[in-house]
Amino acid sequence: MRRREFIRTTGTAAAAACIAPRLLATRADVPPIEGVLTVDEHTKLATVPLDFTGLSYESAQLANPKFFAAGNRELIALFRQLGRDGVLRLGGGTSEFTAFTTEEPSGPAPLETVGPDTSKNVKSETPITPGSLHNLREFLDAAGWRCLYGLNLGRGTTAHAAEEAYYAHDILGPRLIAFQLGNEPDAWRNRYRPATWTYADYWKEWIVAHDAVTARVPGAKFAGPDVSNKMAYVTGFAGDVKKNAPDVVVLTSHYYAMGPAGAKDITMDKLLSPDPKLDRDLQIAMQAAQGAGLPYRMSEGNSCWNGGQEGVSDTLASALWVAGMMMDFASGGCAGVNLHGGGNGFYTPIAGNLGTGFTRRPEFFGMEMVKEFVGGTILQSKLQCGNNEVCAYAGLKDGRLLQMVINKSDQPVRLRTQGRRAGEEWILTGPALDAKNGVTLTRNRRGSSRDGVLRLEAASAVIVKV
Repeated sequence: MRRREFIRTTGTAAAAACIAPRLLATRADVPPIEGVLTVDEHTKLATVPLDFTGLSYESAQLANPKFFAAGNRELIALFRQLGRDGVLRLGGGTSEFTAFTTEEPSGPAPLETVGPDTSKNVKSETPITPGSLHNLREFLDAAGWRCLYGLNLGRGTTAHAAEEAYYAHDILGPRLIAFQLGNEPDAWRNRYRPATWTYADYWKEWIVAHDAVTARVPGAKFAGPDVSNKMAYVTGFAGDVKKNAPDVVVLTSHYYAMGPAGAKDITMDKLLSPDPKLDRDLQIAMQAAQGAGLPYRMSEGNSCWNGGQEGVSDTLASALWVAGMMMDFASGGCAGVNLHGGGNGFYTPIAGNLGTGFTRRPEFFGMEMVKEFVGGTILQSKLQCGNNEVCAYAGLKDGRLLQMVINKSDQPVRLRTQGRRAGEEWILTGPALDAKNGVTLTRNRRGSSRDGVLRLEAASAVIVKV
């Protein structure tokens, strides 16, 4: 699926840029990368839904009822800064260790914050109660967001899932989009299921759990299969629900650019290089979704699975990657993207807890930048440039042309573009690609682009409104 076209005039130089050491700052004598960006305003690729932006948290976070609660005003403000119509997905590896109970705890909450699940986590049963669901509803009301809610199927019983679904459906009301039955079922083999586990086995269990939930909650809606990477589950699920489960409203799967964290090949250069897996899997997912008459949402993902890579997932480089990755999904027709996080995980867009407060990590600013395209239409664009570390996107919103250019290289960029002058600009930048602090997204209402020439510093991104 070619959503934008690159014409590489110096492929050898581009390949060398991927393996050369990164400069921490741009020298004055470094020549700019020259290029031309053209936009076909008559070829529309996709409309970006209002609820395109999303975050994903571990279900175990609900064990602390004060976290997703109306009283957590600081976190609510950060959610609203990312979007007024976003989607919170609750699931992750800990969702298979939750235990719903109607008995409210009498002591302090067992967990204050929960970071991303990793293979090193020591997991234990974490309680979810009606009280935490009521607080979650108030949080969502205040943020204006809705929720994809994961139920424990990997280790739980269908009866317990149906009981939790009953309370969640009743309490969350219109803030609930759909239930997801189990997390990453394509990875249950040799973990929660025998070595012979296949998609066919999963579908049999899914339909039993589905029937148990709908028996308790008539009118319940579902999403899935929420798999980690096996696209055969996505295509199989899409075909099966089209025939047997019309109450499935969203097709979902996960995407991580690389992993696991700690492996030798997990580098900044790898993160910033084009990933053919994204194009391939997105095309498969979109074809499956269209065949089933469903929207497709990337329900969990980030830069590096197993918690993120320190010095990569928490840097300016990750912010530039997020902006490009989300625009790739939007250009391909994806209904939304949920970035996984929580706690102080390396890749979390929002870090912190109730005691210390919350801070915006670099990825937050990449997500915020994409917000400018929400509600608009992605247009076909062509970037003529000799470096594949520079990418561009275009859109139309409120009758005005938007052009986004992301420069992941250590050289400045100079592009000839359509439009004589930019009325507004949003600039994403930081001290260096490996900078963890000092990453900013600033708005220039007057614009600095003149005479149809757009200039970017090294390791930066810009949106110009023509």
